[in-house]
Parts: sequence; C-alpha cells; structure tokens
Amino acid sequence: MVKHYEENFKKQIVEIYNQGNYTYNKLGEEYQIAPSTIRGWVKRYNNTQSFDINDNRTEEEKEIIRLRKQLKQLEMENDILKQAALLLGKR
Repeated sequence: MVKHYEENFKKQIVEIYNQGNYTYNKLGEEYQIAPSTIRGWVKRYNNTQSFDINDNRTEEEKEIIRLRKQLKQLEMENDILKQAALLLGKR
C-alpha cells in the first residue's frame, strides 16, 4: 500500500535532514519512513523547492509531453473521421 504524506510533513523531514544531525536511516527509523523515500524528498526539494515531480521536467520535456498528448488526440479524431466517411460512403 502506498502512503501519501502531506507536503508540510515532507518539508519538515527535509529541514530536519538538512540541519545535518540525522541520516536518512535515522530519520526513517524515527518516523517509520523508508530511507529511500526521504532521500527522494531531499533531492527533489533541494533541487526545485517543491515535491511536485513535474517541477523536475525541463521546458523541452514538458513541450514533448504536451505534443504527444496532442498527437494522440488528433490521431483519435482522424480515426473517427475515417470511420464516419466509411459509414457515410456505404449509404
């Protein structure tokens, strides 16, 4: 089962770690969180000041994702139009 933690809680854990008095393992033991989870929070927050995974993407990566979604939508619309043309052509 995946646990979801509030952003404020994550930030507190990161701040405690950043003070330098705790290791990932020690924090994990104390708060019953996997050390790898804490490591991920620290890395993400220290790089982006956010826990949102989307904030780690470059503008180019975001554009590629947007264009792929748009392509998928247009392909679907094109398939629908082809099917409609076939149905109308049979009448």
